[in-house]
Amino acid sequence: MTSAGARTRRAPEGQRSPARTAAAPGVAKRAPSGPRTRTAPPRGPRTRIGAWLARPLASFHLVVTIAFLLTVLGLVMVLSSSSVEAYASDGSAYTLFTRQALFAALGLCLFYAALQIPVRVMRALSFPAFAVTIILLVLVLIPGIGTVSQGTRGWFVVAGFSLQPAELTKIALAVWGAHILASRRSDISSIRDMLVPLVPAALVAFVLIILQPDLGTTVSLAIILMALLWFAGLPLKLFVAILGTGFGGIVILALTAGYRSARVREFLNPGSDPQGIGYQSRQAMYSLADGGILGRGLGQSRAKWSYLPNAHNDFIFAIIGEELGYLGGAAVLGLFGLFVYTGLRIAARSADPFLRLLTGTATVWITGQAFINVGYVIGLLPVTGLQLPLVSAGGTSTATTLFMFGLVANAARHEPEAVAALHSGQDGPFGRLLRLRKPEAYSPVRADAARAEAVRRAEARRRAGREMAPRTRSVTYEKGRPERGKGRTPERGARQQRSSGGRAGERGFRR
Repeated sequence: MTSAGARTRRAPEGQRSPARTAAAPGVAKRAPSGPRTRTAPPRGPRTRIGAWLARPLASFHLVVTIAFLLTVLGLVMVLSSSSVEAYASDGSAYTLFTRQALFAALGLCLFYAALQIPVRVMRALSFPAFAVTIILLVLVLIPGIGTVSQGTRGWFVVAGFSLQPAELTKIALAVWGAHILASRRSDISSIRDMLVPLVPAALVAFVLIILQPDLGTTVSLAIILMALLWFAGLPLKLFVAILGTGFGGIVILALTAGYRSARVREFLNPGSDPQGIGYQSRQAMYSLADGGILGRGLGQSRAKWSYLPNAHNDFIFAIIGEELGYLGGAAVLGLFGLFVYTGLRIAARSADPFLRLLTGTATVWITGQAFINVGYVIGLLPVTGLQLPLVSAGGTSTATTLFMFGLVANAARHEPEAVAALHSGQDGPFGRLLRLRKPEAYSPVRADAARAEAVRRAEARRRAGREMAPRTRSVTYEKGRPERGKGRTPERGARQQRSSGGRAGERGFRR
């Protein structure tokens, strides 16, 4: 007889738990091996910022907003920092501000023009533009044509307005370098095809700018060149070697000239000459310390009363820190940090290799120049003379930087999601107001056709080199070797060259 505790009580059919009920016909039973897993559906952005960034034209709006805020901030701070010096020299507090405002207006026109340039036109005009800038760099060195200012022969002065061709060279090198490297895909090109003719042409520009002499612009061009090679996928060892060589050359240049070596010595020993070469840096530190957290107020700077030289130009960040305080300086750095995020976002989302290279290079160049300027103002770097982009007073620099911002905004409109949205009529009120042309979608077929032509020319050069090598070796062999091995060694060398002809550069674009 079975005990009551050992019996299994059977519940009525209607009271059984759902887990114990039999499965209906046609419905698969749950496997007893483990718990059932569910695949979570994709979730959208959880915050308003994330939802806004997910819009197709978010990158374009960010670039336009950053350029507008930096330009307005620059105009306000140029007026505040230059009013005393302008009134003392010209009798009007608005002389330098008016000139800066005119170049800012010119820069806005260039910004709009850069938005309208098709990518194919941009690439077609890149080399002629670079060649013109090289000619201008040669002309500016001729006495009577170029004008000397602050120890540098680097300006053309026409009707009271100055033009610095070195600023144009920066844009031309960035656009032409991106075109060259995008045309020569690194998975089918050798390292020589990647470096030539870009590096020799850049060295020509370096030499012409060093002859002015202008070390700050040389550093900017070096940043552009290294950014191009990095985003193009140059091997790390070779990149480090080129970077080390360039850094060594900059150190040599900094120590050879008298005023540059004095700046380096003052940086290494800040208290060595407080009333001489170290006076400007010392006054900049006093200005930053006087600003505190909230600043003394807009227009209330003490350093601009002839205490801080070049307060409206190279050391305008010190005036920002004094009048707007730590919060104002942090806001400026935050805008440049936001530009870094936006530029790299555009580079990562672009389908066109040319736009990826151009956007990444422009981002590194502009933000690198900004942080070098801030670095020597706060005493972390020796003084180089690089301006704070869009903020420091400088007509050519402001106009060319706004043009570069326009090219980045143009690349933002060529993102695949942005192209689809614009062709579906989602250009928004800003695009309709400016009557911006709709961008063309990137076509790999047209790009491959142009790239195939470049590859054909490169292969023709390699073939000509292979045909010349056996002939040279055979002549040398007849002079120094026995007759028995005369025919085999050159052919073996030629076979070795053919087997290793295209394996040098299996690399891809860095994202």
